[in-house]
Amino acid sequence: MTLWDNITYRIRSGSRLYLLITINVAVFLAINIPAVIEWMVNGGHSGYISYFANEYLDLPADIHKLPTHFWTPLTYMFMHDGIWHIAVNMLWLYWMGQIFIEYLGDKRVLGLYLMGGLAGALLYVASFNLLPAFRDLVHVSVLLGASGSVMAITAATATLLPNYEISIILIGPVKLKWVALFLVILDFLMIVQSNPGGEIAHLGGALLGFVYIKRLQKGSDWVATISNVFKRGPKMSNLKVVAGNGAKKGPVKPRQEEIDRVLDKISVSGYDSLNKEEKEILFRASKNEN
Repeated sequence: MTLWDNITYRIRSGSRLYLLITINVAVFLAINIPAVIEWMVNGGHSGYISYFANEYLDLPADIHKLPTHFWTPLTYMFMHDGIWHIAVNMLWLYWMGQIFIEYLGDKRVLGLYLMGGLAGALLYVASFNLLPAFRDLVHVSVLLGASGSVMAITAATATLLPNYEISIILIGPVKLKWVALFLVILDFLMIVQSNPGGEIAHLGGALLGFVYIKRLQKGSDWVATISNVFKRGPKMSNLKVVAGNGAKKGPVKPRQEEIDRVLDKISVSGYDSLNKEEKEILFRASKNEN
């Protein structure tokens, strides 16, 4: 199976993570391929396509402009300024998203992506309209990119699994909590540089991801609550762990208290600290949600 076949298979199978990546890439290509052609035809000058994208799809900081651009808090999180911008965001989304859905399932990743992007947009607009440092920028600044959404998933994953280790080139194994903390501190310090709006949006997304997991561990699932507003049907359980494609019929599902206890232990000591019985609880929990 080729890479493209693998991607299309996962999209057809309902993978929210691959759907998000596909939408981001599709939007980027749909805007930038015609924009490059227009740039060459116009003698090296940007034309209507770039203007339209910046004016109508990026999020303006000016709060007075938002009523006539009310869709931009959603569209901005699928916009990117250049190949490296989208490449880095999509790689992080893939890496962190894979870990996230391994433990919490694919159903929550889309909702968290959107909530993280909205949280980043809210903090960005509020900061630029309330803080004196941005008084001269508020009328010209716009926000674009999936970084706030990606930071929400990164922070959420690190909050759920702080001792989960990932391998970083030239550094080696590093626990997720240190990766997330480094990114948050870096974003805060970089506010005084050339991209203050982007850094603020990252912090908004990270805060949302952290709070989301803390609330989820207490039994409040914001994603499920929002989903239930728009559709009828049985309510999603507070917290379930999904670690693969489980059969619909199988062992008796463990009690929610058992799952919570195991998740708490993972948060403190990591997955490797689980004994055979606790790993069996996770396995049985995963086989009861498809």
